[in-house]
Amino acid sequence: MKNTGTLQVSTRGDREIVMTRDFAAPRQLVFDAFTKPELVRRWLLGPPGWSMPVCEMDFRVGGSYRYVWRHEKGQEMGMGGVYREIVVPERIVSTEKFDE
Repeated sequence: MKNTGTLQVSTRGDREIVMTRDFAAPRQLVFDAFTKPELVRRWLLGPPGWSMPVCEMDFRVGGSYRYVWRHEKGQEMGMGGVYREIVVPERIVSTEKFDE
């Protein structure tokens, strides 16, 4: 999959952030990368030394997700949210809240 552009970030009102990036890849493959835990675990990591021991996704409107990253030295960071809108294979609207 080749990134064909830079990430575009904009706001809509006081509480909405819109992020857009184009990829030279089949649309369904990119959508799957955001919606299947086995694929999310492959790309949503940090620098070396981090893993994702928790990647739970109830991918439906009203369903929730939870990610926890762990550093090899024991530090953890977690976040989660709720899916608000899903339009396969083009749009995912969700909340996002970090534990800290």
